[in-house]
Amino acid sequence: MDQLAILQVGLKHFLFLAALLFALGTYTVLTRRNAVGVLIGVELVLNAANINLVAFSHYVTGGLAGHVFALFVIVIAAAEAAIALAIVLSIFQNFKTIDATKIDVMRN
Repeated sequence: MDQLAILQVGLKHFLFLAALLFALGTYTVLTRRNAVGVLIGVELVLNAANINLVAFSHYVTGGLAGHVFALFVIVIAAAEAAIALAIVLSIFQNFKTIDATKIDVMRN
């Protein structure tokens, strides 16, 4: 029976995974110069928030509220990715680069 208790996944495992994803996403956002890399970091941070929402919903309340909020976050993340990629494509057409540090002019 003690071996089964060791193999069970609990809330702390999900929180550790979410913290790891959040840290990796934050590191990616802060260190990447490429606009697409920054978007990937933002998506990692949003996925970490989703893991926390679902884990707390399952282990603490037992309801579906966290799952519903996670679905809203997924929908918002998809819309954010679509709009951000459209902006990146527009920037690439005008500046011929997606380096976020070289885009500092607000004119054509």
